[in-house]
Amino acid sequence: MTRDDSGDTKHAPLQPHVADKLLDLLSTDDEFRSAFKADPAAALAQVGHPGAEQHAGKASIVEGEAFYCMTADHLAPKEEIMQAREELKSYLTSYTDHQVIFCFEAGKITSTLRSK
Repeated sequence: MTRDDSGDTKHAPLQPHVADKLLDLLSTDDEFRSAFKADPAAALAQVGHPGAEQHAGKASIVEGEAFYCMTADHLAPKEEIMQAREELKSYLTSYTDHQVIFCFEAGKITSTLRSK
């Protein structure tokens, strides 16, 4: 974890195999999708993202905290995640600030990723 000039906590990009597993489960597994919505850090720990377990178990993640970028009010449907899979993988595995929200928000995946 690192902090930027504003004090926001950032997380490292996902390793390609971790991003693949995350996207596989988000596009196929209802139980995992529910777990991801409830606790993104715990779900990321489950798929093997190093350091995520340290942030698991929080009742909520607020702006500026690690993994806030993984939150969504309305998680995108499986089909939308499948359609945007390559763009999502590219974003999740890149060296960006990972502070952009809406990455997994229903109806906003493509427009959010293309605005980067």
